[in-house]
Amino acid sequence: MRKAFTLIELLISISILSILMLALYKAYDALNISNEIYKEKSNSIKTMELKKRTIYLDFALSFKSDAKELIKYLSQETKEDVVTFQSSNSIHKRYNPYITYFVKDKKLFRMESLEKVLEYPLLPNILADIDELGEVKKFKIFEAKDKITYLIDARFKDERNILIKVKSLNKI
Repeated sequence: MRKAFTLIELLISISILSILMLALYKAYDALNISNEIYKEKSNSIKTMELKKRTIYLDFALSFKSDAKELIKYLSQETKEDVVTFQSSNSIHKRYNPYITYFVKDKKLFRMESLEKVLEYPLLPNILADIDELGEVKKFKIFEAKDKITYLIDARFKDERNILIKVKSLNKI
């Protein structure tokens, strides 16, 4: 009658345990890699949705600052528009700021200021917050006949596109 394990039984059990631990470690490592990939994709989607939301709210909450027009085109080219307007949407906590969208060096910028922008290229003495929205291939604004509905077409270099139809919600 024996009451202990033999050396061979111990070696076999340790090798089985080692193989199991190695397999678990590989599965854990693969899980961490996939989590990083999904985290990057999730952040990318979140950033794009934030851009869409900002652009949508800027145009939807725009209003006529004077009796003429809702948005003013400062420059219109084949692939790039420069527009300015007043909106009640502010991401920098301003009251009814002037919003200007422009493309410089193939990057789309959103400028928020308390001063009305009258010309492009912009004057260097404007006090404003400028946010970079990303590298674009095209940024165009199309105005409907009713003068309060717009189609915004922003084609980003990373193949993410924004195509939004927006109607101003403020009373005109």
